[in-house]
Amino acid sequence: MTRHLLIAGAAVAALSLAACGQKTETKGAATPAEQAATPDANPAATIPTPSNEAAAPDFVAKAAASDMFEIEAAKIAQKRAKNADVKKFAADMIAAHTKTTADLKKAIADAGQAQTLTLPAALPNDLQDKLNDLNKADNFDVAYMDNQVDAHQAALDVMQRYAQDGDVAQIKTFAAATAPMVQQHHDQA
Repeated sequence: MTRHLLIAGAAVAALSLAACGQKTETKGAATPAEQAATPDANPAATIPTPSNEAAAPDFVAKAAASDMFEIEAAKIAQKRAKNADVKKFAADMIAAHTKTTADLKKAIADAGQAQTLTLPAALPNDLQDKLNDLNKADNFDVAYMDNQVDAHQAALDVMQRYAQDGDVAQIKTFAAATAPMVQQHHDQA
């Protein structure tokens, strides 16, 4: 009996040692499907910048329209929102986007392009339509905050791409400095 216990103990010990020495399966390179399913921490860095977005006139138009949209949407939110936190967020958006518009104007002036790069006087039709839809929304607080996530993601993409590939140094600096604030607003929304 003792002999059987010794043999069984030796077998268990041998199997345990063998199991410790085995390598666990390590995953090789991710398949294309796995790579596509894994989100990138900075998606704008991997998306090629459309050539027109690397040009200052297009960037300035998009950045200014984004600020204008944020300010107008926030004004509506201050009137229509029921939740105090939503109203506070809207007030913060007015202050922040008024400042970024002023900063953009300064970057344009610092670049010596105040005569050639002008901010739009009105929202483009697509943003005006979104503003009109927001103004009619039944569940306004939810609609406004959902809208803010989308608007800030679009603005963040434009800022990051111009900061990376833009054609005017002073405006690139503005875009790089503004992107973290836009990310913060996106995260708050």
